[in-house]
Amino acid sequence: MFKIVKKKNLNASVKLMELEAPYIAAKAEAGQFVIVRASEESERIPFTIADYDRQKGTVTIIFQVIGGSTMELAALEEGGSILDLVGPLGIATEYGDVKTVAVVGGGVGCAIAYPQAKKLFGMGAEVDLIAGFRNKDILILEDEMRAASSELFICTDDGSYGTKGFVTNKLEELIASGRKYDLVIAIGPVMMMKFICEITKKYGIKTLVSLSPIMIDGTGMCGCCRVTVDGKTRYACVEGPDFDGHLVDFDELLRRNSAYKKQEQQHICRLTGGVR
Repeated sequence: MFKIVKKKNLNASVKLMELEAPYIAAKAEAGQFVIVRASEESERIPFTIADYDRQKGTVTIIFQVIGGSTMELAALEEGGSILDLVGPLGIATEYGDVKTVAVVGGGVGCAIAYPQAKKLFGMGAEVDLIAGFRNKDILILEDEMRAASSELFICTDDGSYGTKGFVTNKLEELIASGRKYDLVIAIGPVMMMKFICEITKKYGIKTLVSLSPIMIDGTGMCGCCRVTVDGKTRYACVEGPDFDGHLVDFDELLRRNSAYKKQEQQHICRLTGGVR
């Protein structure tokens, strides 16, 4: 059992949980993930490690409540516990010798972009963090992202906060203005990452993306998380989740991620009795 040290609502549907897990916290690095199971009958859910504290022995996850399993997890309270927490899984992000980096996050993907920016900023890199949301109401981690970057650019689709427009527009604007990036890291919806990579490829900027395909066991055995990178099959859970964005077959990834869309729309939630 893993104690819930802290629980916080980041917006109406996004929750933060800090979990007591000293062995995982001792080895966790930016880019890695854990698999959570709330109770004996729960499904296994992969979550990127949003933060960790080696001294306190805790790891933090951030998740959006969108279905039965995340509803079950969200129903647990501070002081309670979850049944299983496996990790750290995946390969920690390898940055190389970089001086100036743009980290781009979209929506809940900002929960993954944040630890990347924090790590790079702590290494002494100049970090531009570009965070995109549909509107101001779903904004998360603003203070944390600002503290983990040289400059934070917030974009909203409707212009209710920050700059009106998409993160892709802001990134290209910064590049066109003379920003010289050694690396771009993009994390968010697949379509967002695809378009970010189209921009950076045009300018010859190395780009890493964090992929989150369908995943079950997290050890490479089930094969559900396979993605095509540079024409070869790769397994995101053990060979990723980070890959060279210019080599990823995003169209295939979009098709695979929507493979069970019809079944998901017809699924009856055990907790609410409604269609999820």
